Amino acid sequence: MVLFNKPFGVLCQFSASAGRSTLADYVPVRDVYPAGRLDADSEGLVVLTSDGALQARISAPGRRLPKRYWVEVEGVPTGGQIDALARGVTLNDGPTLAAEVRTIAAPPLWQRDPPVRSRAAIPTSWLEIALFEGRNRQVRRMTAHVGLPTLRLVRHAVGPWSIAGLAPGAWRRASAQALR
Repeated sequence: MVLFNKPFGVLCQFSASAGRSTLADYVPVRDVYPAGRLDADSEGLVVLTSDGALQARISAPGRRLPKRYWVEVEGVPTGGQIDALARGVTLNDGPTLAAEVRTIAAPPLWQRDPPVRSRAAIPTSWLEIALFEGRNRQVRRMTAHVGLPTLRLVRHAVGPWSIAGLAPGAWRRASAQALR
């Protein structure tokens, strides 16, 4: 099993893609596959494994293995917006499961290239969101649904594993023993 800190702009696949960076450009380990994906605009932890049962446990909806995200949003969240995200919202593909949501101070992150856009007249805030499912662009769609567009999205943990000590583009081997 491999833990990889995916940089912004990298595609979460090993196959080549018309000049775009992919996992193959960073992780020289054979026969491992992402257990859940991050879109190119998102950063952070991708768990790679060759164990199909582990992959299913990590990526299957409702398996109660939390995926934790640091999310910079445009605006200052209200209690109602936080509550709505925590209860779950109804997106065009149906209702989301309940999530854990809290406001946080800006986490200690690396500079992103390109930088996140900013507007002098509009403040930004940080949330930590833990999901127990993984739909396409789910966090971004959820925050937009409650009026808080996502500016930066970093998955910092999946279950017991985190990006602690991993610079963007770095990877390390890990053990699935933490789940047993």
